[in-house]
Amino acid sequence: MTRSTPRPIPARVRILAAILAVACVGLAVVGSVTFLVQRERVVQEVDHRLEAQVDGLRTLASPPADRDDEPASDDGATTASEIFDIREYTSIDPYLRDVVASFVPARNEGSVAVIDGVARYRPGTFSGFDISRNTELIDRAIAETANGDTKTGTIATADGSLRYIAIPVTMAGDDGEGLYIRAVDMGAELEPVTAAMGTYVIAALAVLAAIGVVGWFVTGRLLSPIRLMRETADAITIADLSPRLSTQGNDDISDLSRTVNSMLDRIEGSVDVQRQLLDDVRHELKTPITIVRGHLELMNPGDAGDAAAAREIGIAELDRLARLVEDIDLLAAAEGDSYVMRDVDLSALTARVGELVAVIPQHAWTIEAHAEGVVQGDQDRLLQAWLQLADNAAKYTPAGTSIEIGSSLDDTGARLWVRDHGAGIPPASRSRIFRRFDRAHGKRTVGGSGLGLAIVDAITKGHGGSCAVTDTPGGGATFTIHLPPAAAELPAPVRAGDVLQRETSA
Repeated sequence: MTRSTPRPIPARVRILAAILAVACVGLAVVGSVTFLVQRERVVQEVDHRLEAQVDGLRTLASPPADRDDEPASDDGATTASEIFDIREYTSIDPYLRDVVASFVPARNEGSVAVIDGVARYRPGTFSGFDISRNTELIDRAIAETANGDTKTGTIATADGSLRYIAIPVTMAGDDGEGLYIRAVDMGAELEPVTAAMGTYVIAALAVLAAIGVVGWFVTGRLLSPIRLMRETADAITIADLSPRLSTQGNDDISDLSRTVNSMLDRIEGSVDVQRQLLDDVRHELKTPITIVRGHLELMNPGDAGDAAAAREIGIAELDRLARLVEDIDLLAAAEGDSYVMRDVDLSALTARVGELVAVIPQHAWTIEAHAEGVVQGDQDRLLQAWLQLADNAAKYTPAGTSIEIGSSLDDTGARLWVRDHGAGIPPASRSRIFRRFDRAHGKRTVGGSGLGLAIVDAITKGHGGSCAVTDTPGGGATFTIHLPPAAAELPAPVRAGDVLQRETSA
């Protein structure tokens, strides 16, 4: 049983999840820190209020004027013996009664006076809350102040979380043990902070929702070229290479769409070239094969003359096939070579071409112009292209006519030209004569593979230049190789897809 491949998690979901996770953690950290800071501030405020009770009890027990000369404790500890000197009272009971009656608790506060472990007095006002029945708080306060020290603490009871201060009270001559307890309801005190945090949580959730919605559309927009790239890749087949990506937008990912489209254009061109090459080669091979086969079938083996004629025709056609293969190989080399660019002396190059074309028979060759200067290029390839133009002119012009060659150099670059005085090239054919296996008149009037001008065009484009055909005054055609100036940056050598692609006839 084959296991199904798990469906991949979309990049859009992953990116959005990461953004939301970081935002959620950030908001949680900020909220937590804010809550803790605000809670600590409330706790400190409550502690200040509770500690103020000590001063209040001291003031009630002994007015400030009576305590100006009392020494402070060496260690700073707060004990009942040094705080309270109940001079105006004869026992603890009336003193604690006055304390409870004097210090009215606030809304979230409660107080009780305990004598000998029993809650004796509580405020008679409607403010605050009653803690006289809170045995948990009273028992804990009694236990903590058994050594006579004032204690502050927090306890969770049925009345909620209470922050309290327990102040023991004793009096000379009275064996009773008094205890004043003041408590604050921390839940009520922290309610504004809790409400603010609730509001913060709601706002944080709204922010996360907004981030999620906006992030969903933004990531979808940014990643749409990748999605379209996948869809386009799925849609492309060997039979249909036309699908392309949308190039909307001006960001880096949108620019990737344009790059991919350019790549697809080159691939489509290369595939078209390969198809056309196969069609053309098949067409070019069909004729000689048919000729050789036909003569062999009709040949009389017993007739020596007939056999010799068939043999001669077969060898001639095989030679033509060999030249075709050689020219195809030459064209591939011209398209794929890494050109060795260096300074080329145009005057010396022109003189060298003149020497080589002088041996081509049946035409009068003349060098009409020598350019003085240098151009950046591969001298061997330029010589090959120029000679190919000369050979092409010799094949397609009547015997005995003159052919001129020349070179020129100006600010726009160098020009290497061959001018003949034959039938010329019709304007409608000039856009296709540099394609392989194509001829201006569409007929095989002379020998050749039909790749000569394609080779010239490949070499020229490898130098960043262009080829042109113009009319010769008085009749004929002038073929010109235009090379860019020496200072111009030359592109990489032209590839097969750039040279051999079929063009639309003008």
